[in-house]
Amino acid sequence: MGLQRRKFTREFKEAAVRRMEMGVPVAEVARASEVNPSELYRWRREQREFGAKAFSGSGRSRADEDRIAALERKVGQQTVEIDFLRGCLQHVEEQRRLQALTTRGSSTRTSKSK
Repeated sequence: MGLQRRKFTREFKEAAVRRMEMGVPVAEVARASEVNPSELYRWRREQREFGAKAFSGSGRSRADEDRIAALERKVGQQTVEIDFLRGCLQHVEEQRRLQALTTRGSSTRTSKSK
């Protein structure tokens, strides 16, 4: 059976970052928290980048949220394009029907008499 990933609470991460920012050596914070120093650096970077939105909890990562937002924008844009093209197609079909009606009445064949 494999090892399970440990999950840290927002408060735990904030406390560890706070200790680092108070001047406690990273190695000491890492040992006390039983966390890899690179993880502490990542947490500090996330807190600086995202502030209150950092450590949003278990669920989607920020990269996933950004990708979802981009995809939703794309879907919205494509919906607008589809609606526009549908309207164009409807207009073309109406023009064809009108043309068919007008040409049907005026295009009667006349036979040439000899």
